Formats: sequence, C-alpha cells, structure tokens
Amino acid sequence: MVEPDLNLKLIENERKYFEFIRVLRNDESLKVGFINQEEITSEQHELYMHKHHAAYFICLLDDEPVGYVGVIENDIRIAVSTEYHNLGIGKFMVSEILKRFPASTAKVKVTNIASQKLFEGMGFTKEFITYRSPFTPEGFP
Repeated sequence: MVEPDLNLKLIENERKYFEFIRVLRNDESLKVGFINQEEITSEQHELYMHKHHAAYFICLLDDEPVGYVGVIENDIRIAVSTEYHNLGIGKFMVSEILKRFPASTAKVKVTNIASQKLFEGMGFTKEFITYRSPFTPEGFP
C-alpha cells in the first residue's frame, strides 16, 4: 500500500537524473537484487542512457528523486533508495509504468524476496524458472 500522504510523481527521465540512476543501481545494498552484479562505470552508463533514457522514469517524492523504473525489452527494471523502502514507492512506480507498458513482465532473482512480494502483490504470476550451470565460465565449480 502506498502511504496516502506521500507526494509522489513519476516523470520522464532527463540527463540530470542519469547519475542518480547509476548511483542507485550501484548501491551495494540494492545491487544484490539485480541479475547483473557488476559495478557500472560512468562511461558505461552514459552509453546505456544514450540508447535507453526514454525507457526510464524517475519517481519524485516532494520533487526529490527516490527511485526509478524502466522497461527494456518488455522487462521492468526498478529500484528505490534504501531509506524510502516500505512506503509503497515501488508499488506506485509499477502501477504507473503499467499504464504506459501494460504487457510488461519482470525478471526477479529467486533471492530477491522484496521484488517477488512487490510483483506478486500486484497480480503478477510466476511463469518461468531459469537454472544456471554449477560451473564458472572457466568450467570449474
């Protein structure tokens, strides 16, 4: 549930928010929930945003950025600043993004319980499970 007295809005991404997205995406406490665990450099992020900036939206609370949501290849990407967890901001962003991209899906790590609860609580259903080989790229466990 979204806290009723929060002044939230979802706006289109602009260049001034690119670094906010990168810093939030690289936050150690949030990064564990993402499929790609690598640190994203400024250069990598600039190239990525050049290509995908229009697919991302920024959530503002009282005109300050507190999260982002995007849809790439029909997959929802979402993050909320740690200090704003459990206020319904993720639910707000998913609700808003579904108005723009109603057929979107979400790939969620099995260890990311918070995201599983978010999407399941919004009516998403589990459809696939992906299994990884126990071997590293070098071929050793």
